[in-house]
Amino acid sequence: MDDLTYTLRQLCQRNRDGSHATQADRQRSLNLAARQLREAGFRQMRATSLKGKHVEALLQRWQSEGLSAGTLKNRMAHLRWWAEKVGKAGILPADNTMLGIPERRYVTNENKAKEIGDRLGRITDPHVRMSLRLQAAFGLRREESIKFQPRYADRGDHIAIKGAWAKGGRDRAVPITTQEQRAVLDEARRLAGLGSLIPSHKTYIQQRYVYDGQCKAAGLSNMHGLRHRYAQMRYEVLTGWRAPAAGGPGKTQLSSSQRMSDQHARQQISRELGHERVKVTAIYLGT
Repeated sequence: MDDLTYTLRQLCQRNRDGSHATQADRQRSLNLAARQLREAGFRQMRATSLKGKHVEALLQRWQSEGLSAGTLKNRMAHLRWWAEKVGKAGILPADNTMLGIPERRYVTNENKAKEIGDRLGRITDPHVRMSLRLQAAFGLRREESIKFQPRYADRGDHIAIKGAWAKGGRDRAVPITTQEQRAVLDEARRLAGLGSLIPSHKTYIQQRYVYDGQCKAAGLSNMHGLRHRYAQMRYEVLTGWRAPAAGGPGKTQLSSSQRMSDQHARQQISRELGHERVKVTAIYLGT
């Protein structure tokens, strides 16, 4: 292992920002950057050696590979994290457009919503089954639903999501608005007791493997679609009509007052899903 890869790994181990998935993505991205810098002829580097010329070399390579705007933005976020941790945040502009990276586009009306249906009965692990039910009821991500601590989260009229469970490390609240949500949460509390939906004898990674294996055996794939379904259900409740991705009217078909309701609904759903940008709701709801 070269010095740059080693010191970047140490940097990641000392600074565990964000969820487990975020940390893993960051480590992979920085390992790739170290290898590509080595291939570009930059030798004898350490994490503290980062300079503008290194960022420029990586960005030029990534752009020449035709990577999507989303991928470029993610990789630049990891470089910014690196620069910040070694006290060199100023070598990268805060605005990606200054680097020639276009805005990410979320224009889609593809419906990716999913329901579990009777396949839930094929899930034999009670903790995995409950994680899936929580995903469907509250629009949780996989990691959030596995690390979920019902006793902590249940605040009566809403659930509190810890930043330690969530992508980006951001706390958030999701309202409890239906009897179904309350019932699922009460069952989750009985199952988990004082702990989480990770059995006491397992680690998060071990339970995630169980989750993935159980879903595969049950014929369930891409359960992120439960989050899409939650967003669409909330949109219909908040606006009174279906989301575009679910067959509802597009923006051009809405009146001025309906457009205002649409915008307010998207802002609310964005907060409930844990996204900073309202634009991202287009992935779940359509445009």
